[in-house]
Amino acid sequence: MTEAPAISDHAKTAIGPGRLILVVGPSGAGKDTLIGLAQSACAEDGTVVFPRRVVTREATASEDNEQVSLEAFQQRRADGGFAVHWEAHGHGYGLPVSIDDEIRAGRTVVVNVSRAVVETMRRVYAHVTVVSITAPSDILAQRLAARARGSDGQIEHRLRRAVDDAAAPDATIINVGSVEYHARQLTRIIRGE
Repeated sequence: MTEAPAISDHAKTAIGPGRLILVVGPSGAGKDTLIGLAQSACAEDGTVVFPRRVVTREATASEDNEQVSLEAFQQRRADGGFAVHWEAHGHGYGLPVSIDDEIRAGRTVVVNVSRAVVETMRRVYAHVTVVSITAPSDILAQRLAARARGSDGQIEHRLRRAVDDAAAPDATIINVGSVEYHARQLTRIIRGE
């Protein structure tokens, strides 16, 4: 696999009219926690969709990912099963091609992605909102150490990762303090409030 993000060949014009909410941020920022709470808050709203990412690393309780082997990931990629796929920290990540149909149907799709795919996705989708969820580096380091996930690699490397200017967020949530408050912030952004 390669570090460069890839969009499926079927996307020739900007996909809309629905919205694509890209949640980005460093490891340990609490992205999956806030997304999970926002998903619960939007459970009765059929216009908001939270698709599962496909990932080649072991799943954890805090993430709603579909865990697959590297071989299964590569096969799905070859079969055109991803709208976008990328590699980060030695693992493959992909979003199902079904997000394109959801966006064409006018729905809002909320996904956790690598900052490396933001520029590409801004070109492919008509209405993209980038939400950065972050926290001070000392808090990020504590959270990464506490979750002790072997597949995370070296904490220092993850904390030093450069951020491309193309991933400039439309909104930023500093996730310290009340997780419920920050989840409400994310939910308001998802609902366009």
